[in-house]
Amino acid sequence: MANSKNEKKIKNRLLVWFGGSFGPALLRFFYNTNKWEYIDRHYFKDALSSGRPIIVASWHNTLLTVFMGLSKKNYFGLAGNHHPDAEIISRIGAKLGWRVVRGSSTDGGKKAYNEILEILKSKDAVFAITPDGPQGPAKIPKPGAIRAAQRSGAIIVPVAGQSSRRWSFKNWDTFYLSKPFGTITLTFGKPLSFSKESSFEECSSTLKQSLDQLEEKVNKHVGLVTDS
Repeated sequence: MANSKNEKKIKNRLLVWFGGSFGPALLRFFYNTNKWEYIDRHYFKDALSSGRPIIVASWHNTLLTVFMGLSKKNYFGLAGNHHPDAEIISRIGAKLGWRVVRGSSTDGGKKAYNEILEILKSKDAVFAITPDGPQGPAKIPKPGAIRAAQRSGAIIVPVAGQSSRRWSFKNWDTFYLSKPFGTITLTFGKPLSFSKESSFEECSSTLKQSLDQLEEKVNKHVGLVTDS
């Protein structure tokens, strides 16, 4: 049993080292060799000039597209506490110009939530969150992003992205990774503002509808047909 635990620790350390060392270069190759196009980016630009903090919200399945599309901006992002995946994401994010906060709804959530609120006190803060991550269920918003927006007065900018050439991987969600030499489309939705008095159910329904519509729009744009 002890040997098995030691082997797992060694394997995880190697995985973290490999992912943190080579992950950034691989992602740059996969994503930077694509042509990028943006739809309705004025929504995001308007939010940036609004004088209010921003939460960028996207479904978990296209996390990497949004992650790469908004990299090198020194924006904030959220990664879970589940080692080694979250450690790899944190190391890659730092090398690609993200400031990563660790925590999730299932592990370290309260600490991460308070840190998000502290960051959003700054009017020029931009924080990217996947409302259904890190462990699902897929496309069902959790309270974190919505509650943070209500308490901080942040604007939520919904965004969806997809590539004309991609791999897909299925776990609790269908996760997409762009292939090189295609076209990546990033589409932004109308900014959302939620008052403190609005119920979570109402806000959740509004956010889900917006993200679902954006996903359908961008998938149709790149010719991706899904079962949903």
